[in-house]
Amino acid sequence: MDTVQQTTDTLETTRLIAADKVEGTPVESTNGDSLGHVHDIMIDKISGQVGYAVLKYGSFLGLGGKLFALPWDLLKYDTKRNAYVIGIPVEKLKGAPSFDDSDQSRWPDLGTRSHSEEIHEYYGSHADWFRNAR
Repeated sequence: MDTVQQTTDTLETTRLIAADKVEGTPVESTNGDSLGHVHDIMIDKISGQVGYAVLKYGSFLGLGGKLFALPWDLLKYDTKRNAYVIGIPVEKLKGAPSFDDSDQSRWPDLGTRSHSEEIHEYYGSHADWFRNAR
């Protein structure tokens, strides 16, 4: 099969990637500013759609920083940069709803309709996977 490449222990196709390989991928603004990296991805268990990339921004040597739930539809993978690119200015990102990664049990419930609407409205996302959430 020529569409599958052995790149590590995980097989990838030209369009698909294993979730564990998305984690750690750089995220950049459209003008090339580093905005951090993908800390995690959140998948809707019911629809199977990726809801969010959890972006870690502002850390130094992996310590500190904040987490931001970015609607997945805002990220575009750039093969030349080997990074996800988002059209969000750093200033807007700094004012976005965020949370601390020191205790995952204290993360907001990203799957609730009210929280999802707040995030999608803030970023101007048109994704609608969460419309049936409670």
